[in-house]
Amino acid sequence: MTLHTRLGMDGAIGYTFLARAMGIVGSTGTVLLIAHSLSPMEQGFYYTLLSLVSLQLIFELGFSFVLQQMAAHECVHLELCEDGSIHGDKLAHARLASILKITLRWYTLAAVVMVVVLAPIGFLFFEAHKGDAFHWQAPWFFAVIASALGLWATPLYSFIEGCGEVRAVAVMRFRQSLAAALMAWIALLLHKGMYAPALVIVGQTGMGLLFVTTRRRLMMGLLRHSSGDGCVHWMREVWPFQWRIAVSWLCTYFTAQVFVPILFWRRGAIEAGQMGMSLSITGYMIVLVLAWTSTKATPFGRLIARREYDLLDQFFQRTLRQTLIVFALTATIAISSIAALAIVAPSLAQRMVPLKVFMLMVIAACANCVVQSLAILLRAFKSEPFLVQSLLVAVLTLGMATLSAGRWGSMGSAASYLLATGGVALPSAFRIYQRMRRMYLKVETRVLVPDGEPV
Repeated sequence: MTLHTRLGMDGAIGYTFLARAMGIVGSTGTVLLIAHSLSPMEQGFYYTLLSLVSLQLIFELGFSFVLQQMAAHECVHLELCEDGSIHGDKLAHARLASILKITLRWYTLAAVVMVVVLAPIGFLFFEAHKGDAFHWQAPWFFAVIASALGLWATPLYSFIEGCGEVRAVAVMRFRQSLAAALMAWIALLLHKGMYAPALVIVGQTGMGLLFVTTRRRLMMGLLRHSSGDGCVHWMREVWPFQWRIAVSWLCTYFTAQVFVPILFWRRGAIEAGQMGMSLSITGYMIVLVLAWTSTKATPFGRLIARREYDLLDQFFQRTLRQTLIVFALTATIAISSIAALAIVAPSLAQRMVPLKVFMLMVIAACANCVVQSLAILLRAFKSEPFLVQSLLVAVLTLGMATLSAGRWGSMGSAASYLLATGGVALPSAFRIYQRMRRMYLKVETRVLVPDGEPV
């Protein structure tokens, strides 16, 4: 058996892996250009700006994942043709159309609210923390506008992926990664590095919208289709799942992104920049490895809709093993590279946290990767069992990071990340998974007759 087969590298994973690998290459090039083009103070502002832009999770409210699963569950009963026509169950067709219409209304409102709320938050934050060191106002406003446009386009990709176009969306994301890297490098080479976050989003959104136009017949056909009695009731069917996802996703921000703003506040821009650059590396490691699990979200939903729980369990167990193998390989490469950096390029190594701090962050990232894999599986049931767990972990992370950053700096932040993620989030997530696994496998047993064939 080849390594390719052992790792379960299908077309969707392959392109998703390439997209995320390109993101790592692009991030590496960006890191080198940041070290060359920006001062340590500007680097701190750069990564703090990125962390604040990530607050768009509040306005997205987890709807993209909800949308993907709802579309996947309806498309089990439908046949989507290349010419955009849809055949199959009329009720499922009407519900799919209703889902798309609700999506566009929700994200249009969310994008507008994001600009109105997030723009002044950034202005107040930077003004209160030596924001007059250089001109940050225009880059911040441009980043907010670009993020709002990206937010509006995000659900369209999730909807198309939920309709079964997993491989096509993976190819699109590879092209987005190319565009993002190119835009970031151009900005930094032209000594306009503070505009890079906004231009990255512009490049990604532009490629995404070009992809959506290739599915315009499907989308326009659904928008024109009458929902009738199949209209999805948002408050009854969507909101109970969505608000729980929204809270969990917001908690994810606090367990991964909050360290940079806190260090910026307690220790200054330079140390915040070191943490930001190091977090970007571990973040890309997680994103890269989760290609094995995230591309299975739609297949998970389809197996659940068909109540094939035993097959679902085997599928997930194999996927998780492959995910951990890839993470181990990636972590080995990352730690070795950082260790070598201190010898080959000591000036660049000074822009990052010390090696021992980075190793703590890698271990925490591994725990985070497992937790997110479990969440992808269980959320495919159109439920959010991690709500309370996410809240507790976020509060713990925020409290420990705030208390430790002032005295111990990046070491305190990394230790807080590891304790909250590896010591609390991972064990509790595994217990939740074990409990739900017993429940759905018990359902599988009840619907089998003695010869093992489904009733």
